[in-house]
Amino acid sequence: MPAALSGCWFDVADDDVEAVQCQLCVEPGGVLVWAQPDWRVVRVLDEHFPAYYRLVSQAHVAEFSSLTTPTRERCMQLICAIEKTLIDMLAPAKVNLAALGNMVPHLHWHVVARFTWDSHFPQPIWGPNQRTLSTPAAHLLACDLSELDAAVCKTLSNVA
Repeated sequence: MPAALSGCWFDVADDDVEAVQCQLCVEPGGVLVWAQPDWRVVRVLDEHFPAYYRLVSQAHVAEFSSLTTPTRERCMQLICAIEKTLIDMLAPAKVNLAALGNMVPHLHWHVVARFTWDSHFPQPIWGPNQRTLSTPAAHLLACDLSELDAAVCKTLSNVA
């Protein structure tokens, strides 16, 4: 797990004002599930989408193309590992992947298990609500969130 350095998730130069003000540089961005020096994975606390993970770059970079080729390849390996774990553990209807960064210009990927019963399906999670659930979404998953987090962590720890 990364150590916080002066309130940041990575060491930033004193003159890097953009990084110091970046939300993903100063906060984990969710429940920390796994971390290494280059990437961290958090589970987003969203009552409608409990199996929602973010892969966050530990370096303050805005664009995927700014990464070195090996770092881009590692990123894709980690995204695939998260996606595969969600498929194996939950059997979702679909797993959504996105790297928007319009609100927070810090490279991060959204990996979200989607179900035909979820509040927005088949719309995107940022789209219009399609239904109201009578049971909390987390209770409808095939396993509890601590078990899912542990499986994601274990899978990521085995990615070379």
